[in-house]
Amino acid sequence: MPSSELNAKELAQRGESLIRHSSNRYLTTVRIAFRAKQRRFDDFDGLLDDSMIKPVQRAIVELSDEQDQPDLLPG
Repeated sequence: MPSSELNAKELAQRGESLIRHSSNRYLTTVRIAFRAKQRRFDDFDGLLDDSMIKPVQRAIVELSDEQDQPDLLPG
């Protein structure tokens, strides 16, 4: 998702949705932080092209997409 398509309102809605559908807010927060840490290292390694989006924002978007579209997940 290009950074021009990511706005604060959408990001807040995605974050709220993750928390709302979570059985444990703490674990959801830890998952977001862990994914953001992974993305930060991917940025450093030059693996990600769209480094304009901050790692935490990218993690929220990815996790909310996985939540909303579970059929996209392997397995």
